[in-house]
Amino acid sequence: MKNLLIYPTYFPSISHYIALVQAEEITFETEDTYQKQTNRNRMHIYSPNGLQMLNIPLKHSENRQKFKDVKIEYAFDWQKIHFKSLEAAYRTSPFFEYFEDDFRPIFEKKTTFMLDLNFEIFEIVNQALGITLPYKKTTEYFHDAPDYNDFRSLVNGKKDTTQVEPYTQVFNDKHGFINNLSILDLLFNEGRYALDYLKNQQL
Repeated sequence: MKNLLIYPTYFPSISHYIALVQAEEITFETEDTYQKQTNRNRMHIYSPNGLQMLNIPLKHSENRQKFKDVKIEYAFDWQKIHFKSLEAAYRTSPFFEYFEDDFRPIFEKKTTFMLDLNFEIFEIVNQALGITLPYKKTTEYFHDAPDYNDFRSLVNGKKDTTQVEPYTQVFNDKHGFINNLSILDLLFNEGRYALDYLKNQQL
């Protein structure tokens, strides 16, 4: 996969990370207009009750905004809710305690812009995987990007039809395998083996 064009998202999906680790070069789209109901500010995890979406509230403007200008809303404590949800989902997973202290700061400090938070998360996830992924950022928006492997569509979970190979999940016995969750699901269940898994998947 040559030069990948992709969005930075909130604890990206597994498909997102398959594209990232298999790319020769990475360019993040940062000049897009904000669109609601995408993975820019949401992730999906495997809760005790099955699939659960965790959504970060954003401050909305009357005018159309570029995503890089969108601010996070802290009027209610979504950080506490998200971390407690992760604990309920993964406390008994093999690697939650191993990574817990790496991810906890994300849910304790107040980053102003959603895009900045996504880049902070990208670096922490890469550290957990034991990799470095250099990247560039776009300087203008193009609807079509013929010079790239354009995987910007992965930001829309409804359009992402990637099927990943099953691995052991905490609540397999209750609800079976749930496909293509947040990279956190893979990390907490597979630890450093997650990287080999990502390299062996196909999009």
